[in-house]
Amino acid sequence: MRPYAYSGPKFINNTPKLDFKDVLIVPRKTSIKSRKEVSLTRRIDFPELHKCWEGTPIIASNMDTVSNLDTFNVLRQYDYITCFPKHFNIEWLNETNTPQELQYTNNYMLSCGVSKNDINIASNLIDYLALKGIKVQFVCVDVANGYMTSLTDACLRLRETFPNIIIVAGNVVTPERTYELIKNAGVNIVKVGIGSGSVCTTRLKAGVGYPQLSAVLECSEAAKSARGYIISDGGIIHPCDVSKAFGAGADFVMCGSVFAGHNESPGEIVVDQLTQIKYKSFYGMSSQTANEKYNNGLQEYRSAEGKQVNIPVKGSLHDTIQDLNGSIRSTCTYTNSKHIHELTHNTQFICVNNHHNTSL
Repeated sequence: MRPYAYSGPKFINNTPKLDFKDVLIVPRKTSIKSRKEVSLTRRIDFPELHKCWEGTPIIASNMDTVSNLDTFNVLRQYDYITCFPKHFNIEWLNETNTPQELQYTNNYMLSCGVSKNDINIASNLIDYLALKGIKVQFVCVDVANGYMTSLTDACLRLRETFPNIIIVAGNVVTPERTYELIKNAGVNIVKVGIGSGSVCTTRLKAGVGYPQLSAVLECSEAAKSARGYIISDGGIIHPCDVSKAFGAGADFVMCGSVFAGHNESPGEIVVDQLTQIKYKSFYGMSSQTANEKYNNGLQEYRSAEGKQVNIPVKGSLHDTIQDLNGSIRSTCTYTNSKHIHELTHNTQFICVNNHHNTSL
């Protein structure tokens, strides 16, 4: 029998953690006369890599119902970033399947898992593209549980192989792990968010997670102290949530459902014969659907931690981007932020018990 050992208090602290819906941004005196004066372009420096990135710091998630070449060709017109799903890596390791779009290295991330096979495939693609004169800028090492030591090992291996590439890794929600990945695993940008996605069921299945606003607030401070950056990944329901993420300290914001379900989004259109409403499928990458598609079905030792939903087709992705950009610019005018990076310094939150009027 193991000896009894007291593990300490079960609660880290009694301070409630907050989500985007729990706060509003306080307006302040502003000298900005029009939304037209606001710049959504940000420059992010990586001095240890001797490189920088410049663009609109919004990323389309590496979900196969969100990001493909069609959405990429729209998003890059606005200087957004597309994080491609990892299953593209094998397809693109082929002379006849390597898309010309991959020359626009400022506007995409390749992604991979943490297994040796995933890392090998991604590394082979990066080397293959280099032979074609394409120097990949970003690689995202993506795993649902960013607390596994295998994530650290995978990042260190990539850093050793590609000393000048920008490594993104996640997902985590605590400042301690954020700091550790940057300082000890060669990571430049940490992806923050567990269970906050609209088709993620990790919180319901595993009971694990962290309210997204608090996760961003706490992890951004840790990242700064380690001289790194964070992506707020998940929890975006309304355009204001993107502004709140930036206001809380996110350097980038990643969206999934925001970019799903458009004319240009992946997936076939399905028409409801009764209502004639057009739909597109949207599912989490740990869902039953994704497991059947990529993992030979759901293994007996695990449960599906994602779901599949049908989204009414939203129309043009251009319209959604215009609405999103306009909303962020509006937040900037209310906070006297002429540049998007100023939102972090100029935002003050108040806690609310009523986010907006829902009477109609």
